[in-house]
Amino acid sequence: MKTLDLKHPGFYCLYAIFFVYYCINIYAMSIGNLKDYGNKGNNFPWQLKMLQGLQSIIDNTGGGTGTCCNDIINLLSPQARQPYIENFTGTSGGTTSGNFYSLSIANTGAAAGLVNGVSIPAGTILNFDAGVLNNTLGSITYDTTNTTFLITGLTV
Repeated sequence: MKTLDLKHPGFYCLYAIFFVYYCINIYAMSIGNLKDYGNKGNNFPWQLKMLQGLQSIIDNTGGGTGTCCNDIINLLSPQARQPYIENFTGTSGGTTSGNFYSLSIANTGAAAGLVNGVSIPAGTILNFDAGVLNNTLGSITYDTTNTTFLITGLTV
């Protein structure tokens, strides 16, 4: 049997897993009450299964130091993002890299431009967001022929 190091960040991961596990099963406590002669309405069998489940989590995650916990800690840790800003004018086209967490493309010119092959009228601003945690956007193509694009975003 492994023991937990309460000072290790993985402990909080296991605590979170326990909390979710407990919340899901709290309603089942009344279901676990046995009304037979031997148990007289206690929920010992349910409590035993909960403790065995928690022990299984501890054993399978390396006692709070396993890969699962480290992945969760890395995802929830603050990450530095680098701002990106660039102005594209005239007859240039290009493709953004696929490592943006968020990206905005503003057509600040007088004519329409293209983003992923779609015509974007002058004065239009497009915002892209990769969503939760460490998701990133795929690459986006653009063509600024006869117009100007201001592209801003957050990268790794």
